[in-house]
Amino acid sequence: MATSIKRLLDQNQFILADGATGTNLFLLGLESGEAPEIWNETQPNKIRTLYKNWVDAGCDLFLTNSFGSNRARLKLHGAQHRAYALSFAAAEIGRDIVDQTNRSVILAGSVGPIGEVMEPAGTLTHDDAVEIFHEQVEALKNGGTDIIWLETISCAREFRAAAE
Repeated sequence: MATSIKRLLDQNQFILADGATGTNLFLLGLESGEAPEIWNETQPNKIRTLYKNWVDAGCDLFLTNSFGSNRARLKLHGAQHRAYALSFAAAEIGRDIVDQTNRSVILAGSVGPIGEVMEPAGTLTHDDAVEIFHEQVEALKNGGTDIIWLETISCAREFRAAAE
């Protein structure tokens, strides 16, 4: 890992993180109902601008544009087969921004909920959830993230699958 949270905390009283990803993407032209993760390939310069703006504003940690880049969520946009590539691209763009920065910045791979209901209330099995999370996390790791940031997962069973 290029930068560790512990090292940053040893050097600073706090870590400043990014925020308002969706709002910023809408300001850059994202349309309502459009999957922001697809922009990692179709609008990489806008994603680069998003990341660079955070770093230039002083963020010590920023999240990749990959919150919904898992195959279940991307299926809504006919892009389920691109889950790995879109997650990898989100991380790769971020890694490039971090590597061009002359201070310690942590690149956190954003992983949100799958978007399906887990068994027994729904049809998503534990094994399927683990596989979906694994694909996304491997792509983020291989693309260059320093850490994985699980967020907005409210179901304990889904969180256990993500952690696994």
